[in-house]
Amino acid sequence: MATLTAAWSRVFAVLGRVSMYRLVSMALAALAVIALFFSLLGVVSPTPLELVVTLLLLAVVCAVVDAAAQRTIHLPWRIESSLITALILLFVLRPTLEPLPLLGIAIAGAVASLSKYVLAWRGRHIFNPAATGAATLAILSIWLPELGSPAWWVGTPAMAAPVIIAGLAVLWRTEKVRMIGLFLVVAIVFAFARNIVQYAQAGLSLDAGTIFWQILWSSPFLFLGAFMLSEPLTMPPRRWQQLTVAAVVGVLAGWPIDLGAISLGFDRALLIGNLVAFAFALRTAVRLSLERRTALTRTVQELTFRVQDRLLFLPGQYVELEVPHHRPDARGTRREFSIVSAPEELPTLRIAFREAPASPGAPAKQQSTYKKALAEVPDGGALAVTGVWGDFLLPKKPDSPVLMVAAGIGVTPFVSQLRHLHLSEASRDVVLVYVASDSSELSFRDELEETGIPVRVFTRDEPRDLPAHWEWSGGARLDADVLQRVVPDLPARHAYVSGPPGLIADLAPALEKARSITTDAFSGY
Repeated sequence: MATLTAAWSRVFAVLGRVSMYRLVSMALAALAVIALFFSLLGVVSPTPLELVVTLLLLAVVCAVVDAAAQRTIHLPWRIESSLITALILLFVLRPTLEPLPLLGIAIAGAVASLSKYVLAWRGRHIFNPAATGAATLAILSIWLPELGSPAWWVGTPAMAAPVIIAGLAVLWRTEKVRMIGLFLVVAIVFAFARNIVQYAQAGLSLDAGTIFWQILWSSPFLFLGAFMLSEPLTMPPRRWQQLTVAAVVGVLAGWPIDLGAISLGFDRALLIGNLVAFAFALRTAVRLSLERRTALTRTVQELTFRVQDRLLFLPGQYVELEVPHHRPDARGTRREFSIVSAPEELPTLRIAFREAPASPGAPAKQQSTYKKALAEVPDGGALAVTGVWGDFLLPKKPDSPVLMVAAGIGVTPFVSQLRHLHLSEASRDVVLVYVASDSSELSFRDELEETGIPVRVFTRDEPRDLPAHWEWSGGARLDADVLQRVVPDLPARHAYVSGPPGLIADLAPALEKARSITTDAFSGY
């Protein structure tokens, strides 16, 4: 487990340099180029000209509708959102050069973009936009078959390997590998069972191996899971809820229900899954107003907000904070931050982040456009939380002993959890191992001291005036032997590690003796 955690963290560190939305658009664009190459070879059904014309039409329609809608409601235009919708529809609809089917494609693109604003709840769209556009075209085709219908031509053996590679990068970045893995298993099992029933009803012999591989490589399950079902904006916050949604969509996609004139196909199965997700949690865009900024250390900044709407979260979860600005870099206009404050402190909400000190002569290169825009938000300025997510939660059993390992700014979710325990007067056996570059970078000292838990500090230099229940490591580097020495009952504890993914990868082997390992990697900073 420790080895897998280390490997996962190192890959996540690389992918985290690019925003999720930029990564998805790059992956879909790469698939479009590969599809164009395959079409030149005659490996996929659309011709090169059909692909180019259809993509251009979808891109123009989605961009125009998005721009008009966002201008109407006074939001900055996000071109990546338009391109992602257009690229997904390219693989879901049937590329063509015929006028009426092109009209159908344009309608699907327009509906997909409009759904982001019309089929929404307090600023968050309820349904997957591309699935909404495809389902609309499928319904229209009942009365107007000339408009065409969804084809899901991406489900072909030639596209399977590229979809797996590009999709795995997206799922790794969005931490949805487990969820989509469950979806694929359920969808394939039900599709296989459906084929067995259909062959038996027809009195035909069945080659189980051939049918299985056809389902795996010639169905759109891989694309549906990686690029549509995994969309974070239509997912509930907790992992068990996400797995439930994945199972529901897997059943409906694997065994579509026939409703007569239409069946619950892939896009409609996803829309039903979106409704299940919406039932779990009414996803709300929560408004915040900035109250103050506090420099906790030379590199750590804390922002204190006042929540203007209803917000629910559990200690250890994180928020996605949007800071719209012009010409965002590859890391985008949204960023995830662990919540520092406890639920008991609402309507006050605090987050913190690390800013690397500028090197002489190159300060601008070290700061993202997001950080620059965030620094320009004035006191009283309004921002929006676009969602609350996360399963970095302490064990439900209060008698389960816990080891917290915080690397630098990774201490933030632990502050929330420990503040919650302190304010609720709950009792739990907790030891915190706090790793920082030097003693001046130990943030939240007062709040951690107030909780009274034992803290083992790992810094190069010795901190001054440590509380009685704090202990300095003597400048030792944290490794397996040292960890076993400072936490002798490590095998009895559930280990929680939070910080940059590179550091998590380095620390994971030291925790292999713990009862379990749960990680919270900070990416994109």
